[in-house]
Amino acid sequence: TCTQIFTHLFLNMSGQKKVLFVVTSNGVMHGTDKTTGWYLPELAHPYHVLHKAGYQVDYVSPMGGKAPIDDGSVKNFSADAVCADFLKSPEMERLYVTKHPEEINPTDYVAILYVGGHGPMWDTPDNAALQRLCAQIYEAGGVVAAVCHGPCGIVNVKLSDGKYLIDGKEVTGFSNAEEEAVGLTQVMPFLLEDKMKERGARYHAAANWQPNVLVCERVVTGQNPASATPLGEAIVKLLSL
Repeated sequence: TCTQIFTHLFLNMSGQKKVLFVVTSNGVMHGTDKTTGWYLPELAHPYHVLHKAGYQVDYVSPMGGKAPIDDGSVKNFSADAVCADFLKSPEMERLYVTKHPEEINPTDYVAILYVGGHGPMWDTPDNAALQRLCAQIYEAGGVVAAVCHGPCGIVNVKLSDGKYLIDGKEVTGFSNAEEEAVGLTQVMPFLLEDKMKERGARYHAAANWQPNVLVCERVVTGQNPASATPLGEAIVKLLSL
């Protein structure tokens, strides 16, 4: 079942303590004058959990270089201590010099985490280099995680057997109801909930804005910003087995 965790999965990765965060290179909602990017708590909160647990984090984006932050997320979470600390930390500066996918050696990482924000909906789903990295990390026994709109980066990932990574797995992500609530249903290139279902996933949503994290084998998904910390905790738990 999707709650079963197998303790032998990470034996071939013993001693490695690095997690790869995927962030968007895209700072605009196409067809509008709205800005976007990666969403602050969906990076800062998992980073905080993983860093405390002793994991190093690297950042990769479709184009490499500067990864734009969603300004709205900075304003919305200005009172959040973890987010405020991250913005002032040297770690934030690394988001200006993210790695290009071709620079990444997947064997260096025990997990890959796709950060949300609306930005990745346009530049992450069809990025073949990122898809290869994700599949290679997963098939080597690693964890694949994604939060909010981050799962858009895994909907098209296929494994070596030709099946979609999320086919048959229990997952979540930003729901159709949440997209409607923020008034962006018509702006999105596709609806994440619908696409996950199309790929054969068993999608589950909680009520809007409520924490919701699903662990299915080694795929960990969170529905929204409130799910970012428990997502990080679920990754640590999986990697500690």
